[in-house]
Amino acid sequence: MPILNWLTRDEDIRTAQRVPYRLLEEVPDLSAGDGGAGNMLIQGDNLEALKALLPFYAGRVKCIYIDPPYNTRSAFEHYDDNLEHTQWLAMMWPRLELLRDLLAEDGSIWVSIDDNEGHYLKVIMDEVFGRRNFVTSCTWQQRTTRENRKVFSEDCERVVIYCREPAKFGAVRNDLELSDTVRGRYKNPDNDPRGPWQSVSVNAQGGHGTPSQFYDFTAPNGKVHTLPAGRCWLYTWPVMQEKIADNRIWFGATGNNAPREKKFLYEAKAGLTPNTLWLAADVGTNDEAKKETVKLFGSTVFDTPKPERLIQRIVHIATNPGDLVLDSFLGSGTTAAVAHKMGRRYIGIELGDHAHTHCAPRLNKVIEGEQGGISRAVDWQGGGGFRFYRLGPPVFDEEGHIRQDIRFPVLAAHVWFSETDRPWEGSGDSPLLGIEDGRAHALLYNGILGDKRPGGGNVLTRATLALIREDIAKLAPDFDGPLTVYGEQSRLTPATLDRERITFKQTPYDVKARA
Repeated sequence: MPILNWLTRDEDIRTAQRVPYRLLEEVPDLSAGDGGAGNMLIQGDNLEALKALLPFYAGRVKCIYIDPPYNTRSAFEHYDDNLEHTQWLAMMWPRLELLRDLLAEDGSIWVSIDDNEGHYLKVIMDEVFGRRNFVTSCTWQQRTTRENRKVFSEDCERVVIYCREPAKFGAVRNDLELSDTVRGRYKNPDNDPRGPWQSVSVNAQGGHGTPSQFYDFTAPNGKVHTLPAGRCWLYTWPVMQEKIADNRIWFGATGNNAPREKKFLYEAKAGLTPNTLWLAADVGTNDEAKKETVKLFGSTVFDTPKPERLIQRIVHIATNPGDLVLDSFLGSGTTAAVAHKMGRRYIGIELGDHAHTHCAPRLNKVIEGEQGGISRAVDWQGGGGFRFYRLGPPVFDEEGHIRQDIRFPVLAAHVWFSETDRPWEGSGDSPLLGIEDGRAHALLYNGILGDKRPGGGNVLTRATLALIREDIAKLAPDFDGPLTVYGEQSRLTPATLDRERITFKQTPYDVKARA
């Protein structure tokens, strides 16, 4: 597959590996509402924040939406959108890598972009996500007024979509709900007890038809129907007979019209297959988004905000209530606000001060039940909550060793992630972290066994091994596989470790930061 090359590529594609794992420290004064809702607002560099999330959320995010700088060669008030092309690529590559690792197998990533970098974005996303995982590119009508000061009036932007597994994403993505315009096409002129319907043609281009799809037939009123030149019937004659008998073929009010098939509204309740042309009337414009932000903040926060209706469509297609949505270029907080109103969990990351001057206040208003944007459409009444975090110190020192003041759940998450490449789901009340691929993993650290004496509960002895084995038996009674134990030291002999099929790793020295 062709790849995109640029001046600093070799260094840039290794950036994500060099980013330190940092702690996420809650700021209680900026958190609001129900802290157990599972929603996070993080202030800090999104590259470091994404790396900090990996041990806890790798493979768990159902939908990622990002609206990165477009590199439009113009200065914006709240961020620098005038990056050189090489710098833009250097900025995007490592972030896309980490976003890929956070994405669920049936998840999808949606990226807003324009033509300044859109084609380059497609090439590097082909590399990072795999060309086969490209879903499509949607065209969004961002404005309805003509821009007469330019050579061309640029009325549209793109939303580029990739997924992890096309078949899995295709199986879970949602149809669009039927609009009032579409519903209006369904009538019931013959008072069919099955309800309103609309008719569609029952013939198609004949190039791919089989011989059994070419025939003349007689309608119930005796009229003979023949095919137009170059066409074939959609169905063989036996199937057509069944549909006529079931009153699913409509010959017009007089019975003399060309046959058409009745498609009932109740059968279309699944909705419409999403298309790639998103009109302003359906998903809003930049101007609509500006009015939303003025109503919220008294002024516009960005020159090109996204309307809540646009994000609503993305979240609707890609997720269901309770799923996790991530936006690492949160801006004015639109994605988090929409996800909150739609009953999704969310993680929003924003570098600037407006993480706490705009995003947090906006989400507070959502919790209070504000009625702007999509609120009325989704019957939003308020509630929920979020926790506000800032980036803390690195988990690992300059030599890659774990810091000794790290709490048990944090170290457990990093140990499990480094050993299994999966996020940890434990509760932190047992040294046994879990069993994965036939191997058990345990951590003796910070007095997890209740012994707070120096080295007391953090040493592998016959007694602590017995407690670990008890927990393994509770989780998997028939387990007879190898065991990896992290601890300060082991008092078991090498022969015992070998006989018990135990790999011992010493903390903090053998706990390495996963690249």
